[in-house]
Amino acid sequence: MKKLLHPVTVTVITLIFLFSLPFFIKQKNVTTWSDKKLRQSALNGSYRAIPKDYRGLLELLDTPDNRLTKEKIALGKMLFFENMLSYDKSINCSSCHLLNSGGDDNLPTAIGYNAQENPFHLNSPTVLNSALQKYQFWDARAKSVEEQAAGPVQASFEMHMKPKDVESRLNANSNYKELFKNIFNKDKIEFIDVQKAIGAYERTLLTYSPYDSFLDGNNSALNSSAKRGMTIFLSKGCAGCHSGITVGGQQIQHFPVRRYLIDYIGVLINPKLSIKDNPFPFDNIGGFLGKNNEQNFKVPMLREIAKTAPYFHNGSVKELKEAVRVMSKYQLGNEFSKRDIEDVVSFLKSLSGEIVEY
Repeated sequence: MKKLLHPVTVTVITLIFLFSLPFFIKQKNVTTWSDKKLRQSALNGSYRAIPKDYRGLLELLDTPDNRLTKEKIALGKMLFFENMLSYDKSINCSSCHLLNSGGDDNLPTAIGYNAQENPFHLNSPTVLNSALQKYQFWDARAKSVEEQAAGPVQASFEMHMKPKDVESRLNANSNYKELFKNIFNKDKIEFIDVQKAIGAYERTLLTYSPYDSFLDGNNSALNSSAKRGMTIFLSKGCAGCHSGITVGGQQIQHFPVRRYLIDYIGVLINPKLSIKDNPFPFDNIGGFLGKNNEQNFKVPMLREIAKTAPYFHNGSVKELKEAVRVMSKYQLGNEFSKRDIEDVVSFLKSLSGEIVEY
């Protein structure tokens, strides 16, 4: 008697069934926590509101390595918009970090000197609130905004400058020379002081959002959808990685944590039977694999996330809803329902605010 099904076919069908079970099992609806429980759960964790005054800023971000003064901050602001820091004097820090539209450039990858794209097709993170992060860059290689500021200036595909050339240009400018001398008490401008001035300014680029207002006691700052989204965020695992005052940027995590059978179907249907070489659940443009090429990435900060599309390290995902779906499925192993995604997005939108004028 002929076998009706080949053993391999049976195995494939069984695996597809098992991996499909979560799609057929009805998820339990999440009940929105009370305002008191939501706020207390956040404050009992690692979350807190952005300070609204200069004293609060100093308590939060002043550092012995780079004491904040209003004069140094003002100098850093000048340098942030200074084209002299790029080789052909055509771009500056704000070229990739537009302060009036989320603090990034809203492009899949950064465009630098001579219209060059980032060779790894890396997406520009927001500069807003970035000083509150524990790590900078997608591979977490820098630990302060001062250290980070040196990278784009020197990168050949960004501003294409050498420290000595920056020093030479600024020392030839009498206005800058006087400002630096008054602040750093040196006869000549040094590149490290350029980093410190820019870093001082970036430490003031904090945004106060409806989310912050809610944490400060304003129950009406968030609508019902955002409150349910915040409940999901705090109760379903998102908060495990997206922690701290920045709601992210404090950890390095592997991505993706989970893989599914569907991720390998490309091997089965490819006409040339080649292996599907993509470790991510989206296009692997640029081939960047994070810290030590081990798919370890700085957990993105979620403040201003609604204004900083496209998403993920290479800007492959255009919509915030899709980014939330991908994270729920591949990091939490529990793909959110359509309603859950919509409510989480409402909460994430509440993390966008206005720059505080310290």
